[in-house]
Amino acid sequence: MEMNDIISYGLRIGVIISFLLLALGSVLLFINGGGGGYTIKQLSMTNSSINSSQFSINGIMHGIDMLDGMDIIMLGLIVLVATPIVRVLLSIVAFVVERNPLYTIITIIVLTDLMIAIFIIPKLIIH
Repeated sequence: MEMNDIISYGLRIGVIISFLLLALGSVLLFINGGGGGYTIKQLSMTNSSINSSQFSINGIMHGIDMLDGMDIIMLGLIVLVATPIVRVLLSIVAFVVERNPLYTIITIIVLTDLMIAIFIIPKLIIH
């Protein structure tokens, strides 16, 4: 199997898993009348102050154990964001295997930019 096929399957699998988690979380939200300590009304308000910064990885994992719809939705979003990151990582591996230093360096720069945009910039903006 070629690396492009592996990357393609990885993207498809990531999107499918994300969709399933988002769908399951949404169903659980309606069954339970809310999630993450919020009612459906609070979650659906257009001026709601609820956002992803209020959720931690540990809290999400605990909520998943409790079948909390909001935490399952958050996990689905994490998987959705992680999917292209995995693609970039697999591309780095492919370029290293192909011994293509230019594209390896460019792809490492892309990965660095993604990590800065996800982990560093939000902390600078919030605080």
